[in-house]
Amino acid sequence: MPRYAPLWGIATPHPATPGAPGVHVTSTTKVQPSDGNTPRPDHLRHVIYITTAAAMGGFLFGYDSSVINGAVQGIRGRYDIGSLPLAQVVAVALLGSAIGAATAGRIADRIGRLHCMRISSVLFTVSAVGSALPFDIYDLAVWRVIGGFAIGMASVIGPAYIAEVSPAAYRGRFGSFQQGAIVLGIAISQLVNYGILQLADGDQRGNLAGLEAWQWMLGVMVVPAITYGVLSFTIPESPRFLISVGREPEAKKVLASVEDKNVDLDARVAEIELAMRREHKSTFKDLLNGRNFLPIVWVGIGLSAFQQLVGINVAFYYSATLWQSVGINPSSSFLYSFTTSIVNIIGTIIAISLVDRVGRKPLAIVGSCGMTVALAFEAWAFSAHLVDGKLPSTQGTTALVAAHVFVLFFALSWGVIVWVLLGEMFPNKIRAAALGVAASAQWIANYAITASFPSLSADWSLSGTYIIYTCFAALSLPFVLLFVKETKGKTLEEMG
Repeated sequence: MPRYAPLWGIATPHPATPGAPGVHVTSTTKVQPSDGNTPRPDHLRHVIYITTAAAMGGFLFGYDSSVINGAVQGIRGRYDIGSLPLAQVVAVALLGSAIGAATAGRIADRIGRLHCMRISSVLFTVSAVGSALPFDIYDLAVWRVIGGFAIGMASVIGPAYIAEVSPAAYRGRFGSFQQGAIVLGIAISQLVNYGILQLADGDQRGNLAGLEAWQWMLGVMVVPAITYGVLSFTIPESPRFLISVGREPEAKKVLASVEDKNVDLDARVAEIELAMRREHKSTFKDLLNGRNFLPIVWVGIGLSAFQQLVGINVAFYYSATLWQSVGINPSSSFLYSFTTSIVNIIGTIIAISLVDRVGRKPLAIVGSCGMTVALAFEAWAFSAHLVDGKLPSTQGTTALVAAHVFVLFFALSWGVIVWVLLGEMFPNKIRAAALGVAASAQWIANYAITASFPSLSADWSLSGTYIIYTCFAALSLPFVLLFVKETKGKTLEEMG
């Protein structure tokens, strides 16, 4: 009987789009710093290639999550719909993402990591074509759900595969490839949207070769989607999966291509088998104390919820629409969406470089303070009366600067450290189940913010909406100070 490695049991949330759930694979083995006993240079180059190929799923994750930003106004005009149905079309992909993330691990345990990547590639491709050529708004929503399912799969499989093929001494650095690919995908989607808008003379519904500009924006994702599928045929299967299904000779070949030349392959295979036998498959019941969740589980839910409730995905799903609503022309609004994405990349790099130096909790505190101030300034700026459909000069400049500052502080703190904390803070015996609950909380909060923004900003006020986000950012500070414990420098066994 084949031994299935329970990916669903070890896969846990990882930073995705700013605030979007993904996976972070953890190990109970303490990784030692790199020393003289590191992989040979040719092995390291090979690992860089295969982890980069796997991280294409993260690129598509970020690209598909953010590309809708450029199409919102075009979709509204094409189908003459109000804020509520428009919000549902934008947010419905998150429902598909939740399903994809929940099922991808089990599918990967059955058919392998590479087959999951290929399925995800096909779904991304089909979604891109369908979204570019929808019959009506409901048809578009269906294609968005399919794309969301692919996002969920990519959020699980990419980080899991990278963790399973990376040498222990380099696992953290290679693991960051996924997050880097996600934020790069967000930035590239905005750059492509901007380029298409220029070709269409600044009109999202402008005609380009028989299609409207927004249709091209959604359809261009076919290129990276197909690339992802092609690359999946050039990389090896995970050695962990191969061992789980009794293909140990193949697993040894893969390990020989990624590990140090002096590694005892038989011992390494035995180590993996032992770890698989020892893994505890936690269940929902393990999280309960009577009828209530354990306190540590509530902390995880709180971290996930606050990460979304500050409104980060508004910056990536609706920023072009937001800037146009206060009088900025379409071309400039798309450019600001791109510059925000660049700031997101910079903040993510800062977080990755500091998280193991200064710790998780200090970064969270700095991020909460910075986000609160930036969001407060945005709320103030949007409270001004529009003059000829535009914000006054001072408020307009303040809104733009504050938006970029907000994204920077989020990216260098909550965008990364929440997933690091969730991967470390839970005791071994409940880790998998607790992370599943925390991830569910994040999808729910993500959907709530994404679906509510158009209606809140249109029916209430843009300033009032940002006051809500400011309050959540402010509340995240005492939450961290009172309930979050530092995990820097601790092994997973020390978590209990």
